Amino acid sequence: MKKIAVIYKSKHGTTKRYAEWIAEELEAQLFEASNIRPSQLMSYDVVIYGGGLYAGGIIGVKLVTENACKSLVVFTVGLANPDSTDYSGILQKNFTQELLQKIKVFHLRGGIDYKKLGLVHKAMMALLVKLKVEKIPPEKRTSEIQTMLDTYGEKVDFTDKATIRPLIDYVHTL
Repeated sequence: MKKIAVIYKSKHGTTKRYAEWIAEELEAQLFEASNIRPSQLMSYDVVIYGGGLYAGGIIGVKLVTENACKSLVVFTVGLANPDSTDYSGILQKNFTQELLQKIKVFHLRGGIDYKKLGLVHKAMMALLVKLKVEKIPPEKRTSEIQTMLDTYGEKVDFTDKATIRPLIDYVHTL
């Protein structure tokens, strides 16, 4: 039986929800990132790290990119639909090429409650919508862009427990 740790960093709760589901399915230990020391990572056969996507970064991912793990699996959580999103830029920004060849990354869809955002995050989202998204002509809007416009300012939750299945199946092969 492999010793597995599921570690997460979550701002709005959806990454935490996925981490809880993954830990439960794998009978793994669950840690919020601030509650595990880097020196503990090597005591696990598999470390699964989950972080939300913010401005091209994976929140808290330095914990696992700057400290050794025997086997590392990463999951990201963001608003975009993973089936139609190119994450290559985010991956290149957050991981070295060497590390990317050693790890497996999964992308999951989260949610947002605009009313609970902090002032800075609200301002960033408002600028994105006003200066970029609304200027896209209706005939050129993807379903993703239209969903963002339709739900802007509301609470949306795209989390789906079934979407963790590929990650669970992958970990079982390690």
